[in-house]
Amino acid sequence: GGTMKRRAGEREKELKKKKLLEELGEDRLPYLTPADADFHQLWKTKYSKLILRKSDTVPEELHQMVQESFLTLREHNCFFQDLVRIKGKDFLTPVSRILIGNPGCTYKYLNTRLFTVPWPTEDYDIKYCSPQIHDACKALMRLNDYLHIEAVKALRGQNLFETKEIKATAVIDREQSFDTSLTEQGSVSKDQSSVCVPEDDRSLKNRTSYNLTLLNYMDPLQMLYLKQEPYFGMGNMAVSWHHDENLVERSTVAVYNYSCEDSAIQGSHEQELKGRDPAVWHVGLKVAWDIETPGLAVPLHQGDIYLMLDDLNMTHQHCVLAGLSPRFSSTHRVADSSRGTLEYILGQCELALQNLQTDSDSMALSVKSLEAAVVKQVEEIHNEVEFEWLRQFWFQGKRYLKYTDWWLKPMAKLEEFWRKLEIMTSLVLSEVRKEQQIEEQRNETISCFLLLLKERQKLRKEWTAR
Repeated sequence: GGTMKRRAGEREKELKKKKLLEELGEDRLPYLTPADADFHQLWKTKYSKLILRKSDTVPEELHQMVQESFLTLREHNCFFQDLVRIKGKDFLTPVSRILIGNPGCTYKYLNTRLFTVPWPTEDYDIKYCSPQIHDACKALMRLNDYLHIEAVKALRGQNLFETKEIKATAVIDREQSFDTSLTEQGSVSKDQSSVCVPEDDRSLKNRTSYNLTLLNYMDPLQMLYLKQEPYFGMGNMAVSWHHDENLVERSTVAVYNYSCEDSAIQGSHEQELKGRDPAVWHVGLKVAWDIETPGLAVPLHQGDIYLMLDDLNMTHQHCVLAGLSPRFSSTHRVADSSRGTLEYILGQCELALQNLQTDSDSMALSVKSLEAAVVKQVEEIHNEVEFEWLRQFWFQGKRYLKYTDWWLKPMAKLEEFWRKLEIMTSLVLSEVRKEQQIEEQRNETISCFLLLLKERQKLRKEWTAR
């Protein structure tokens, strides 16, 4: 409910923004690039929770491992366009993706649940389809560990600047190079976010302990059509304006960029161009629902890393602006795993099956309770298993078998649970048809039971149509 209200509020604000632009007779808002004089100042005051680490700050060995892993995964055809659902319609994403992370973890965006290809984790028996895929997953786990440490450092630095105003004015006024001023600076303006509350290490680690990475790949020259950025005229977009979904609140998102640039693109002169260089990939940022603050287009080169700290993902929106070369990225997230892990859904199944009993003599099955609350809980779990897990998994075909068979056993177990849940639905149906129950209790049970059955029927029709 809260998410729906928030989205409705966001849509309303976007409509107001468009209306205001029309009234102003404008069709474009201003945005800044490194070529603009006020670019550095705007970043420090309005976008300071975006931290850029240039490629030369990252260990060379890590670059080599990670970039090889991207190319390996592409060679093995491991990147897939996702079929996502927006406003009741299905769309193929322009970007191809693969999710790698903790065993049993999932990530849901735009009504599509992705299942992790597990990275090699101690105490888990994970068999990969080839040693190269094992090595690629291991390299990305190494990158994940590195980015966790970098994010903790960045948040500590941010807290230091917030709590102790270390000669902030002198630092801002001092002329610095683009690289050092924007990659190391961490001062946060008062208009961004709340007043700083000192945090302990546990809180920082919880908000930076990435449990998965969503890898992206796109070759813009292979795309017949790319959407144009609508507000600022920034050019071709690979990913439209959005907030990242399904994350732990105020958790950091860390992104490793690998654009396969050739010498011509690397040598392009950003400073001589008006607006952003269309040959170079950029991350675009804007303050959400704000038409006064200019947007920001930050160029991304091979091996650059950027971090979106604290509440930046909530207060701002970002997009990815396509360059000319193929580009990979590894986007590390602290996914909200309260309802998105294998452990969670297996626990829900066990909970539901507590209402099923077997007669010790006849071995006949029956339900223990017909109380409305119990029946409702069981049928909600039934729907969750079927539509959030089994159908989401098999809908995407056998793509996961390209990497590992790790998910096959858990899915077989969930199917077994689902069959028992189907039996429980039949048993409840048989019981409520009988007349001997108290009428008021019976009506209450039937009422909530039918509601969930109608929901199931509706969802089955939708999935069949898809």
